[in-house]
This record gives sequence, structure tokens and C-alpha cells, in this order.
Amino acid sequence: MGKLWAGRFQEDANELLDEFNASLPYDKTLWEEDIQGSIEHAKMLYFIGLLEIHELDSIVNGLNEIKQEILQGSFEFCIHDEDIHMAIEKALSNKIGNAGKKLHTARSRNDQVALDFTLYCRKHNILLQQLLSNLIATILYMAKKHTKTLMPGMTHLQHAQPISFGYHLVSWCMGLKRDIERLQYSMKLSDDCPLGSAALAGTPYGNERENLALSLGFKRASLNAMDSIGQRDFALDILYNIAMIMLHISRMAEELILWSSYEFKFITFSDSFSTGSSIMPQKKNPDVAELLRGKTGRTYGNLMSLLTTMKALPFAYNKDMQEDKECVFDSIKTASISIKILTESLKTLTINVDNMFKMCKKGHLVATDLADFLVKECNVAFREAHHITGICVQYAESKDKDLSQIDYKELCNILQNELELLIKKVNSNTNNIQTKINYEKLHEVLSLENSMQRRNSIGGCNSDEVKRQIHTLEQWLCQIA
Repeated sequence: MGKLWAGRFQEDANELLDEFNASLPYDKTLWEEDIQGSIEHAKMLYFIGLLEIHELDSIVNGLNEIKQEILQGSFEFCIHDEDIHMAIEKALSNKIGNAGKKLHTARSRNDQVALDFTLYCRKHNILLQQLLSNLIATILYMAKKHTKTLMPGMTHLQHAQPISFGYHLVSWCMGLKRDIERLQYSMKLSDDCPLGSAALAGTPYGNERENLALSLGFKRASLNAMDSIGQRDFALDILYNIAMIMLHISRMAEELILWSSYEFKFITFSDSFSTGSSIMPQKKNPDVAELLRGKTGRTYGNLMSLLTTMKALPFAYNKDMQEDKECVFDSIKTASISIKILTESLKTLTINVDNMFKMCKKGHLVATDLADFLVKECNVAFREAHHITGICVQYAESKDKDLSQIDYKELCNILQNELELLIKKVNSNTNNIQTKINYEKLHEVLSLENSMQRRNSIGGCNSDEVKRQIHTLEQWLCQIA
């Protein structure tokens, strides 16, 4: 049998054109969605009186036989069939005869491919949500164990304030939560079924599109046929969503790479998720995290590829849109394996608690606490407190010590001297500064653990607050399950 569209052509297609034009080598990935759509379309044709019941049964049985052949690997894909849609239709007609030739009534490849591709993206949207949920659950399980494990919180990659490791892990989860919410929103945006739009202008057959949409898992039929076959927003949405997922994964991977280095030694990857060097026998490389970081770039490229393809197309279908699938298939595959391997590698991670605490004693993490102490206990304006604390930090560094390691009596003397100098500078009418330092309170303020626990505002790193954040996220996971 020749090409199904070849009636008006006098010459066969050039073999080079067949190779250039065909999408079958990659769009055969959509075979399951194509068969699903064809079965529901056939039922609709029977409903509106365009098929007899025996023809419907023949089509459905034939398509199910083709499904089994593909699953068993015995179905022969031929590049001359151009795409998965023609391949299945041709095989069906060869199998059941004239009834198979009726299947394409009241539809076009334009709405057929739009349907198949939308179904594929929706299916993998849900799978990505499930994988992300598992990743969040894994991270929260780790976070529960470390709500009191001190580590240096950083900004600009510099030591800033003491936080807990559990708190840091919860921050990872927030971006992943937004990723799931973006995927959920994309599902709502792709809830219009394109099948029945035909080439661009609808059909004269009176297709029962609303029930057809429901049978395929959509909420409704698309409103405008030209738009529904000529847009690929659903594909761009999943590409953007994946790019954001990989952005968050890449940032997590970057921290894991840093933390696993000898300079940090906060975590250790298990041997099962590490690799070695071909020349340096001592090496244990965090290649999983590095590949996660590296694969992010290809998902950005896939998004830009389709954006560029779509940016100047006239409305309705254009052959350029055949370039929409490979980038999506690749990004979905990349994101899926990335989320899976990150989840599994985290389960076997060793957390070096002692080294995290040791590193909290560097970088003057309690400096802000000292400034706050001066504000609350000595009635000093914050900017002045900030200045005095900076002088204390300079003193600590001159002694090659951390601020938390300075003798408290020594620190009290410095503070009292600076407070007395400040009194001389300010207007006597506002001279309410207290120069007497409460030694016990100062001792409490400069405790690393107390510093972490004091930050009990909503969203803070206090252990009970972090437990609340974990509980809130766990409840959310249960709601979306």
C-alpha cells in the first residue's frame, strides 16, 4: 500500500524526502496514546451513525491486537509510513480491511497528533508530580532527624547565622513544592480536548466532541479548532516546568558537591552513588550531583528550541511543529531519571554532624545576636549596635578566634567602653543607653544553639517551628496524593 495521502500525486516521494520528512523513528513513542485516541474516536463515530456495530468491534479488536504486537515487539515500524498515526492506521486497514479505512473519518492528523501529544504530556505531568512527591517525602524524613543539628547558614557562600540542617533541607522542599503546583496548574491549562478539530476548521459530521473529551480524561472540548491544532502551549508548559525542576535540583546538587568536599565535609556520598578516578586511586567523586547539575542545561536548551520553533509560525498547523516532540521526550526522560537518582542517593547519604557543628564556630555566626542584645538590653539603636558589634568582631579576629569563643568578661569590658563612648556622642535628651552588661544574658545570647532556637518567627529555624513546617508539608503531600 502506498502513502495514505498520495492520491493527487503522480510520482513517488524521493527516498531522501522520506527520511527527512518522517517522524516515526521518535514519535512511535506515542503509540499507546494514538491507539487510545483512535478507539475513543471510533466509538464516537458509531455514536453519530458513521460506523456499524460490527465495524466498531472490528476496529477496536484490531487496534488492541496492534497494541499487543507493539508490546511484544513484533510490530514492524516502516519509515515509509511517516509517523505513528499512519503506521497504525495502515496496519489496521491491512488487518481488518475496509472498516479500518473508515477510522479517519471526521478527524485529521492535525488534531490526532495534538491529542496524542497532549495525552502524553498529561500522563508524564502526573508521573513527574509523583516522583517529586517521593523526593520531598525523602527530604522531609531526613529533616525530621536534624531539627537540632547545627550547621552554618550562609549567604554569599559566607558564614552568616547558625541554623539547623533540617531547616536547610526544608528550604529545598519549598522549590519542589512550587514545581508540583506548576505541574498541577499546567494540567488545568491542558484540559481542552483537541480531537474533532480536524485540519483546522472543524468537521461537517457533527462530531460529539464533549462526551469524546470526557472519555479521554479531559474536562471539555477545545473552543476553537484552529487554535487547538496549532498551539503547543502544553508542550512548552511541561518544558518550562521541567526547566524549573532541574534548576532546583541543580542548586541542591551544587550544595551537595560543596558539602562533600574536604573543605566542608558536611556529607559523604555512599560508594553506591559515587565514582572513582582513572588515574588517582584516592578519589571519590560526586558524579551523580555533578551530572544532575550538568543535565540542567539540556532541559533549558529543549525549552528554547521549541520556543524558537513556535515564535513565528502562522496560526494553524505547520510542518515545523513536527520538531516539537524530541525535545519534550528528552526533557521528560532527563527529569524523571534525575529525580529518581537524587531521591535514592539522598537515602544513603551520611551526615557529618560533628563537622557541621565545628564549622559553626567559624565566621562569627552569633554577631547578629550580639547586635540584637545591644538593642534589647542596652537601648541602643540598631545601626549603632551594628557598629559596636563590628568592633567586637575585629577584636575577635585580632585574637584569631571566633566571636563565640571570646571570654565573656573580656567582651563585656569592650562593650561597656563602646557604650560609654556612644553616650558622649548622642544628644543628652536621648541618653537612655544602659551601660551595665548582664553577664548571664550575654552568655546565653552568644550560644550557637540559643541563637538558632531564638528565631521562632513563622518560617524561622527554631526546632519547633521547623517541625511545624515539616508537618505542614507532610499534610500537603497527603492532600495531593
